[in-house]
Amino acid sequence: MEKPILKSACLKLVYKYFCRPILKYFVGVQYPDCSFLRNEDQFVIIANHNSHLDTLSLLTSIPGDILWKVRPVAAEDYFGNTKLKAKFSNFFINTLLINRHSKRADGVNYSMNKMLKAIDDGYSLILFPEGSRGEPEQMSKMKSGIARLLTQKQGLKYIPVFMTGMGTSLPKGGVVILPYNATLHFGEPTLPCSSDPHAVMEQIENDFNKMFQAYGIKEDDDDD
Repeated sequence: MEKPILKSACLKLVYKYFCRPILKYFVGVQYPDCSFLRNEDQFVIIANHNSHLDTLSLLTSIPGDILWKVRPVAAEDYFGNTKLKAKFSNFFINTLLINRHSKRADGVNYSMNKMLKAIDDGYSLILFPEGSRGEPEQMSKMKSGIARLLTQKQGLKYIPVFMTGMGTSLPKGGVVILPYNATLHFGEPTLPCSSDPHAVMEQIENDFNKMFQAYGIKEDDDDD
């Protein structure tokens, strides 16, 4: 896969030198060391989804020299509903736009095929299995598409990422970013445990349950 020099330089400039300082020093996003991602040929980042800050925070956490190889999967009807918006999303966010209602009567799923092709082309992906954004610090039930994707690509690792605080900094429906300590928690690159999508889905859900127990925001006990 040939590296697009202009796009790679633009993504690195935008996310590492412009967006990251803003998120770190104004919003209060706390970043882990993600240099280990350079050691992985390909991966699928699986993250919870509470805010439009989620994708931005993930992109700013990825090492700049591999940003061009990582594509966030996004809804075509939102990020690509006009030609101009689609071009902007593709160049400045590196999105892989999919149609959320693309399954034909004969069972062919164009969105799944598009993701599989992107992986075949050498790209890594960012996926939010919950689908739409949920309530701050809460997780909705994850859709099984991620498990079906992983079981069709033997040897492809997934990396669970649990984010806290994003839904408070920019909640669903919000238009103003509020300063708030937000954190990205990266799990280990993990191979699926089985070729059975149900078993893989259970594996992913268990990973996130452990992360939620470890990092989820908890209410203080009322002593009154």
